[in-house]
Amino acid sequence: MTLTILTYNTLFAGRDGVDDRRAAAQIELISGIKPDVFLMQEAKGFDAAGGALLHALEARIGMRGFLAVAPRTGQNVAIFIREPLKPISFEADSANFHHALATLKVKLPGAERPLTLISTHLCPNGPAIRRREAAHLAVQAAPDTLALLTGDFNSASPHDPEPAGFDELPAHHRARYLADDLKGADRSVLAHLEAAGWVDVGHVLDEAITPTVPTAGFVGTEFAAMRCDYVLATKAMAAGAASYEVVRTPATDMASDHYPIVATFEVAP
Repeated sequence: MTLTILTYNTLFAGRDGVDDRRAAAQIELISGIKPDVFLMQEAKGFDAAGGALLHALEARIGMRGFLAVAPRTGQNVAIFIREPLKPISFEADSANFHHALATLKVKLPGAERPLTLISTHLCPNGPAIRRREAAHLAVQAAPDTLALLTGDFNSASPHDPEPAGFDELPAHHRARYLADDLKGADRSVLAHLEAAGWVDVGHVLDEAITPTVPTAGFVGTEFAAMRCDYVLATKAMAAGAASYEVVRTPATDMASDHYPIVATFEVAP
């Protein structure tokens, strides 16, 4: 089957106080793409009022949602799936992550092996913390399993050039991304994950090295131009990677400070 994956840091779930225009644009995007899996970061407020926002989004996009609550930061992460995918198990981890980690195992129609979906949002405060978080993700990369690890890694790739404008960032923002030698952007987090066996699908399929931050509507904030969001796959899953796109449109220019990523995979029974 062909599996369409969307991962998106939505910046406070698309809401600025009571202003939900960004959320409306995000919902329109999701409805147009109709992904089989939507992995969401910054699902802020989705745990309030009995999960009212979570259930409302489920109804709007026709998908079932699973929420990992981030009790310290409120920046929850979530995974949504569409029929005919069937949930097998779900785990939320806020103990080992600055925000939270959502892990959902699903059954694919006609497939013997389950698919593990992981939505992550690594700590923005520095690479040392992110490396500790990444250590918990490395063990999920067994080469013969079907697994996807996506989200906001707050990290540069070892394959990419120095982020444009990195030296121009205010020092308190630049320090969040500095390598241990304090001379450039840290790339160790992605390097460690790749060493564990995770395959960077964007690196494999996107020769343009399209940045995911900042969007056109949020230039001059906390980011240099870089790939900050990733779709990582185990070796078995990456073998079926068919397409990868950073969705840059007038709508996504304004809907968040991150651009969403859509990727497709051919998964054999």
